[in-house]
Amino acid sequence: MECRVLSVQSHVVRGYVGNKSASFPLQVLGFEVDSINSVQFSNHTGYEHWRGQVLNADELQSLYEGIKLNQLTHYDYILTGYSRDESFLQRIVEIIQELRSKNPKLVYVCDPVMGDHGSMYVPEVLLPVYKEKVLPIADILTPNQFEAELLTGKKITSEEEALEVMSLLHDAGPHTVVITSSDLPSPRGQDYLVALGSQRRGGCVQRVRMDIPREDAVFVGTGDLFAALLLAWTHTHPEDLKTACEKTVSTMQHVIKRTMEHAHSVCAGGRPGAAELELRMIQSKNDIEQPDITIRAQSI
Repeated sequence: MECRVLSVQSHVVRGYVGNKSASFPLQVLGFEVDSINSVQFSNHTGYEHWRGQVLNADELQSLYEGIKLNQLTHYDYILTGYSRDESFLQRIVEIIQELRSKNPKLVYVCDPVMGDHGSMYVPEVLLPVYKEKVLPIADILTPNQFEAELLTGKKITSEEEALEVMSLLHDAGPHTVVITSSDLPSPRGQDYLVALGSQRRGGCVQRVRMDIPREDAVFVGTGDLFAALLLAWTHTHPEDLKTACEKTVSTMQHVIKRTMEHAHSVCAGGRPGAAELELRMIQSKNDIEQPDITIRAQSI
């Protein structure tokens, strides 16, 4: 049967971030994707210059009303990412609740985009909305380490503390939590990031850990790609978090490796900039469809 996703994220004219990063892989994997763009920018803000517009809560409601008037509001999944306005995020919550009243099986995948490396890049007023309104209705959550710490008020300095934080997030609502990246020490050395996943369903708990090679570059749009891929692979493997995470992270590695190879080929020994490091998404179509598993998850 047709599986339809409503994705509410940022949009850029050039490059891959937000909906541009999430829609293509979901479509390649067989999902119909309806997109609402929380912002529309010329390019991501890592460039020297950018221009664009921000959608407000009333404009979001107007778009939703148009869908509703045509009776087009049956969705299997909701995917949300970047939002920088409190009323906009509140309106998203109201829309999800209304959609879920029409389809109780609707799955909400939330990427709580708030910050990284100890700093918030959205207004702090969004944090209580995420904690009090978003978490209770979310099914799948994909924070980075900093965002997981913000949502729970707990610092993560060890694997045990990470597991405790994920347990607290389960208690708040989501049955599946994946901390997409952390600075926890890896037995494989400093050149690796650590990702951790936890799923609590039907009285059973699955927990996994992945050690991921760290690249000496700054990528934009990878978090949006991760959330979209996890949506797709948990749909295929709803009771097998290990396999879903392996396919998600391995696909990410294929895309990042291809991006780095391209960046170095066009920079002729120089350091790649924002334009050279745009994700090579189209060129990775085959890897998205049938990922070769290069990153194995360990059950913990």
